[in-house]
Amino acid sequence: MIRVHNTLSNKKEEFKSQKENFVSMYVCGVTPYDEVHLGHARAYVVFDVIKRHLLKRGYQVKHIQNFTDVDDKIIKRSQEKNVKPSELAQIYIDNYFEQMDKLNILKAETYPRVTQMIPQIINFIKDLADKGFAYEVDGDVYFPVDKFKDYGKLSKRKLEDLKAGARVDVCDDKISAFDFALWKKTKENEPQEVAWDSPWGKGRPGWHIECSVMSLALLGNTIDIHGGGQDLIFPHHENEIAQSQTKTGKQFVKYWIHNGFVTINKEKMSKSLNNFFTLKTIFEKYNPRIVRYYLLTQCYLSPLDFSDTGLDGAKNTLQGIDDAYLRLVSSAKEPAIKIADKDLLELQNKFLMALDDDFNSGKALSYLHKLKNMILNELFVANPSRLSQFRKLFEDFAEQSLGIALPKEQKNNEDLQNLLQERNEARKNQNWTKSDTLRKLIDEKGYKIVDNKDGSSVLVKKN
Repeated sequence: MIRVHNTLSNKKEEFKSQKENFVSMYVCGVTPYDEVHLGHARAYVVFDVIKRHLLKRGYQVKHIQNFTDVDDKIIKRSQEKNVKPSELAQIYIDNYFEQMDKLNILKAETYPRVTQMIPQIINFIKDLADKGFAYEVDGDVYFPVDKFKDYGKLSKRKLEDLKAGARVDVCDDKISAFDFALWKKTKENEPQEVAWDSPWGKGRPGWHIECSVMSLALLGNTIDIHGGGQDLIFPHHENEIAQSQTKTGKQFVKYWIHNGFVTINKEKMSKSLNNFFTLKTIFEKYNPRIVRYYLLTQCYLSPLDFSDTGLDGAKNTLQGIDDAYLRLVSSAKEPAIKIADKDLLELQNKFLMALDDDFNSGKALSYLHKLKNMILNELFVANPSRLSQFRKLFEDFAEQSLGIALPKEQKNNEDLQNLLQERNEARKNQNWTKSDTLRKLIDEKGYKIVDNKDGSSVLVKKN
């Protein structure tokens, strides 16, 4: 039984999808006006593990993730760079995929863009207006939040206590300062590329309407899982609920899942504090595998403090996992077809149960480490059948469930293999001085040697 912390109820609930063995999941995507950063990495690694575990438990997952490819920030940045908004958006969409591929993120089924859904957005707004839940002010169209009686139920805020959120426009002509934009009139200095004809004149969609339209169009009136970072709870997801349930008259989302913030050395990540790091910059210093591992060590609900000290610790820990795996691979050339040993089946069950409990990746990692220690002990026995089962379980835990790519033996570099063979000969002849010299030479080339008890050695590229 999978249990999920639902932001709406603020408690763990048993997960029951609407359709047997099928999950609809919508995750809010990026606004592509700049390079993806650490906060994005945490969100998409979290939902990647959620998706992987649902797949492991036998569900088919229809996963949709959008791109907000028209937005105030995109328009402003494109004007600064003297390029079209669409060109700027494409540059950073490409950057998104490049960095997420390095983090080993599974692809969504579809990545809809706002600019591809303009007719559907206009029709959605017209339906809201027909129901009395949209009004126009000089070409801008707003949703009257005070008419939606459940407004604030996700964020646990009362309307009378709210202050305008960072992306809630304040306008003297609005009925309420908290009413949010469904459609925004084109400004004089904005390019025509981001201006579409509508019943209210030239304009473009507001921020919140897009996700409602795309999710309803591609996943139906009620979604099993909708998620993103905690910063999206209010106003974005609160507004999605209001407009979606007004439109359909049905529950919009069954399970709301939100990951915690990222802090940098105990301070919130912020450009104003000059502690804002893009993934491209981080990956210049740390292998993406290390970053992914580090992101998995903390419960997704909690804030994650990101530091060089933490990353260095993750690097050393991951190196230990790699070493054990490479020693295992050199002894068990192929993984078993299935797990048969009772103790390994028990460990597998505990690992899966850890992820069943609200996708507890930190606890799941503890079982990966227990498996690693069992492997190091098992290598002394070197039972081929058991070692093959160990390898299968190791790959299931690390690669399939947690998305941590495991190292491969380096066999395609003739020079390195010659050095390794020469070192093996030196070890065989007990020429330890030459052996150490060759190890250092291989280390300088960026590779690590893993020695086995039987005298064999393998090479792996260092993290």
